[in-house]
Amino acid sequence: MTNQARRAQIVKAAISLLAESGYRVATFHNIAKQAGVKSTRTISYHFANKDDLIEAVVSHIYQLISTYMADAGHHRASSPTSALEGYVRAAVGLTKDHRDPMSALMTIMLEHHLTEGREVYGDEQESHVVSEVERILIDGQAAGEFTEFDTTIMATTIQRSVDGIPFILRFNPDLDLDHYADELVATFHRAVGSPEGRSSLS
Repeated sequence: MTNQARRAQIVKAAISLLAESGYRVATFHNIAKQAGVKSTRTISYHFANKDDLIEAVVSHIYQLISTYMADAGHHRASSPTSALEGYVRAAVGLTKDHRDPMSALMTIMLEHHLTEGREVYGDEQESHVVSEVERILIDGQAAGEFTEFDTTIMATTIQRSVDGIPFILRFNPDLDLDHYADELVATFHRAVGSPEGRSSLS
């Protein structure tokens, strides 16, 4: 196996263990067992320490998110209304199609920060994800499709509604994510829609 393939195998095993058992359980020993490698020395050869491995996991997941959301095509929608719906459905679909990586990322954000005092999600990441939604909302207001509201607050509210799905799945693993997406789309349609659109929904 090539070094690149072995690294990918270890990262995949770490993601699976983080998603299933949490940060504290994801030791080199347990990751080695999950990956099916004979010794923790194999992991140490590729990663200096656990923080190094966690950084590789986060980088891998961020790349997965970026590729998935780009391929979803909501940014090519014909209108802000369609773009917003596309974004929400893509964000829900991301967790549906990549449940373990998204659960692992949530675990790292919650437990790694508390355990190691290290931040893996900060101002830069927050600004990036919220600004994408906010741009759709600003365009919708400019086009007269959306009513007046604080676009930053609304964008943050929309983003948090999809960010929290991995947490919800821990307690409700059988959650129907297609229905969840339908409900979010309908809810935010009512929240941001123009006065005329709201009248037609009432």
